[in-house]
Amino acid sequence: MLFTDDEAPPVAPEDPPVIEPCLDADSPTTATEPGTGGAAGAAGTTDAAGTTAAAAPGWGPDMGAPATFVLLRHGETALTPQKRFSGSGGGDPELSEAGRRQAAAVAAALAARGTVQTVISSPLRRCRETAQAVADRLGLPVTVEEGLREVDFGAWEGLTFAEVRERFPDDLQAWLDSPRAAPTGGGESFAAATRRISATRDRLLAAHAGRTVLLVTHVTPVKILVRLALGAPPESLFRMELSAASVSAVAYYADGNASVRLLNDTSHLR
Repeated sequence: MLFTDDEAPPVAPEDPPVIEPCLDADSPTTATEPGTGGAAGAAGTTDAAGTTAAAAPGWGPDMGAPATFVLLRHGETALTPQKRFSGSGGGDPELSEAGRRQAAAVAAALAARGTVQTVISSPLRRCRETAQAVADRLGLPVTVEEGLREVDFGAWEGLTFAEVRERFPDDLQAWLDSPRAAPTGGGESFAAATRRISATRDRLLAAHAGRTVLLVTHVTPVKILVRLALGAPPESLFRMELSAASVSAVAYYADGNASVRLLNDTSHLR
């Protein structure tokens, strides 16, 4: 779980929380920080006691169609089943044969639904290959967005969680205790990742108001976008499961509210 620097973790250092390394985590943006957006930044109403409550997404005056981000995690690579840290600081693996099958399956499912109007991808190869499979099926171009890349795991790239714990125990514990801590060797902290992904979200929302946009990206960006939409604390990122080629969705309304509509849907893979 993630905690601020002055908080104590709820588990002993020798018993760190179990996470899936290549599925990543989160960063420390809160409702009081700039660029949080979503439900955390929504206007609300004040009751007789002076308590302000956020308005429910989509309620009240008709504000038109929300912008909807369909969040697609890329298909499997050779590293995915091994649960290795796989960010933007190591190699740039391609989809495995299983990953290509997953991309074809999600492409068929999204084509059948017929709502996606724009396809935007992380610059990493596994995302671009997944995005291209969908775009070809939909007859749309792929736009590459640098802000959707995965975090850089520094010296941990390509290692399993157990290998990192053995080689870099102090750095790993610091990373588990605080979202401000970066992986060994100049990796990107989850605090920095949230700032980057929040800015990317705001830029894309401004460009695609009222449209349904497919964002083909990685676990960390998806989890951060969902967390911010819910106004959830940083530790919630360790409580989400995101499978390869899974689909999640967040709708963003004109009043600043956001609504999570889907999380980790893999029905198209069954």
